[in-house]
Amino acid sequence: MIWTHNLNPEIIHIWKNIAIRWYSLAYFLAFVIAIFWFNYLVKNNYLNLNTKEKEDLLFYLFLGVVVGGRFFYFIFYHTELIINDPLEILRFWHGGMSFHGGFIGVLIGTYIFAKQYNKNLWKLFGAEGMIAPVGLFFGRLGNFINGELWGKPTDGEWGIIFPGAGPLPRHPSQLYEAFTEGILLFLILLIIFKVRKNLYYIGPLFGIGYSTFRFFVEYFREPDRHMGYIFLNSFSMGQILSFLMLIFSVIILIFLSKKKRRTNV
Repeated sequence: MIWTHNLNPEIIHIWKNIAIRWYSLAYFLAFVIAIFWFNYLVKNNYLNLNTKEKEDLLFYLFLGVVVGGRFFYFIFYHTELIINDPLEILRFWHGGMSFHGGFIGVLIGTYIFAKQYNKNLWKLFGAEGMIAPVGLFFGRLGNFINGELWGKPTDGEWGIIFPGAGPLPRHPSQLYEAFTEGILLFLILLIIFKVRKNLYYIGPLFGIGYSTFRFFVEYFREPDRHMGYIFLNSFSMGQILSFLMLIFSVIILIFLSKKKRRTNV
């Protein structure tokens, strides 16, 4: 049975443009879980952080996700907006975040933190890579509730009609991503973490897993209407960014593997 999307993106409407939204709640839940996760890693000696360092790291991560996700959203998807009206980047209520931008922001923030406090950069990346799928899961559920980033038309009975996308049933690609980038990727990384008992390779493995799943699911997702397919009339911006992320992550994994072998020798 085909279902028409009618979910309200607002939990509580306060006044004019001010409201508590499910998408905002998703970010909040992700950071709350991240706090518990870092506490667990410190308590079990996977990370060496005192209370102040944990708080500072979470602050760096928050800035990285928000500033990077917002800024690079306009760089990747709406360059003309940030050129014609730079203040649009501050109008968060208009929506617009890029995961790949947030990823870049987190890399920069973590690098600065590691240098400032003389911490192992790769363990920090590993800790963040483990918790990132949880944030992705909540974020994609938020996308689904918002009725945005819908999929391509489908004849399948699982198709959903999104009012903003026209009358045709479409793939709920947000849910596909919530499962693959969120649940499935988390379970894979958790198994690797439990087997190896360290965080050393988790960061690049997250990058490889995410970019692979994202590249695949993009085939079921409608490309941005103002951009369409931008390479060979077959690949979306999301796929191009995911491919670059995949290459970067593979290079880092090879680098870490060689570094580990040299250390052991």
